[in-house]
Amino acid sequence: MREPDFPAPQRRGRGKSRFDDDEPYFLKRGRPTEPVLTEPDHEADPEDAWSSWDEAVHGPEPHPEWLVTELAARDTELGVLKTGKEADVHLVRRAVPDTDRSCLLAAKRYRDPQHRLFHRDAGYLEGRRVRRSREMRAMAGRTAFGRQMIAGQWAAAEFSALARLWEIGAASGRIAVPYPVQLLGTELMLEFIGDAEEGEAAPRLAQLRPEGAELRDLWEQLVDALAVLARAGYAHGDLSPYNLLVHRGRLVMIDLPQVVDMVANPQGPEFLARDVRVVGTWFAARGLPAAAADPAELTGLLLREAGIR
Repeated sequence: MREPDFPAPQRRGRGKSRFDDDEPYFLKRGRPTEPVLTEPDHEADPEDAWSSWDEAVHGPEPHPEWLVTELAARDTELGVLKTGKEADVHLVRRAVPDTDRSCLLAAKRYRDPQHRLFHRDAGYLEGRRVRRSREMRAMAGRTAFGRQMIAGQWAAAEFSALARLWEIGAASGRIAVPYPVQLLGTELMLEFIGDAEEGEAAPRLAQLRPEGAELRDLWEQLVDALAVLARAGYAHGDLSPYNLLVHRGRLVMIDLPQVVDMVANPQGPEFLARDVRVVGTWFAARGLPAAAADPAELTGLLLREAGIR
């Protein structure tokens, strides 16, 4: 997908060095990571909301069997999974009352225009365009309307990238990302990655201390995923051990709102090189041989996969 802009949402009817400055709160404070889950009610709680499925743009078809798409479903807020500068991620249970149909979702909600959006966002926005000059001027001037436009672009960019990468991963098995359930305004609902029964999120790579064969296997999975990204014309743009989950031995890439088109964005190769350097440094610090995690060699390989060299 190398279009210069991302599709606008349409309704369908009803201590040590850190590798990222947007860690979840529990990593900084040592607080519990999981929200407290409640048992499903037979009758809808007054605070529950009807499912927004019918109002939103949907993820790729066929939809996974676990996903609840019934219009009679209700969404129940269970707690906050992560807080960040640009968006908060909430845990939501979508269930059909009086049935056993339910699923857990991660609802990523980008902040309103009064909050600061992405640090260094000007570099990420290069290569993204909107068709109306008024909107471009508002975004460039960071007016309230322009900031809202930017927030919508982050959500749409992440939804589009996840949709394409999920389809590639489903076909090839070479990259794993959460299934993008739906997009509605600046809210993106995603597959919850973790233990659905306990509501326990999968750990981030930064929380683990893999060694030996496990470390090498995770590195090989990461190289495969980066090659898939490059072939699709992407760089993650902010890759670190904090936005890689490990679920049942599988590396899952998350947090792609700042995804960079390496052809349309003149800074694309620089973002790619930084991604590789950050994760390569982390793996090397855990004991991966320097030859296996050589940033310059891997960056060159990925640029060739992207057709830039």
